Amino acid sequence: MLFVRQWNNMQYVTNAAFLLTVYSRYLTSAGQEPPVLQCPDGPVHADKLRSLARAQTDYVLGANPAGVSYLVGYGTRFPRRMHHRGASIVSHRGDGRFIGCMQGYGNWFLRRGANPNVVVGAIVGGPDHLDRFRDRRDNYMQTEACTYNTAPMVGIFAHLHGETAITKKS
Repeated sequence: MLFVRQWNNMQYVTNAAFLLTVYSRYLTSAGQEPPVLQCPDGPVHADKLRSLARAQTDYVLGANPAGVSYLVGYGTRFPRRMHHRGASIVSHRGDGRFIGCMQGYGNWFLRRGANPNVVVGAIVGGPDHLDRFRDRRDNYMQTEACTYNTAPMVGIFAHLHGETAITKKS
């Protein structure tokens, strides 16, 4: 996995993978044969860019040393205690009691159990530089979900799906 920073590194992984996907597509459609990026150490083929983007995407989805999908709700091993107020507090419909800010913190945030609400599709901050991930609500650097982690993955998934569909038709 690409690693830039300890706090929410997944934002860099997903955005870099998205840019690699977009640029590889641009190189392929630019009409240059073969489609390559000219780098100081030599040319890099568009397929290599796509391959790196796919590897990062696979890592996010669970092809990593921990076998954890950082996309909540995907696969059998994904974060269950993400740092998210709506996910970590029981639904009013399910409990019926009023839960104020302090009750939410004391009664729910500090709980060790899994979140009562699963934020399916959210991508958390991810592991540290040694591929270690602590699934704890108070570990906001690794378990906080952000839209800027998830949004680029939509583009990557669309591209990869289209690529797969084209391959199957050929």
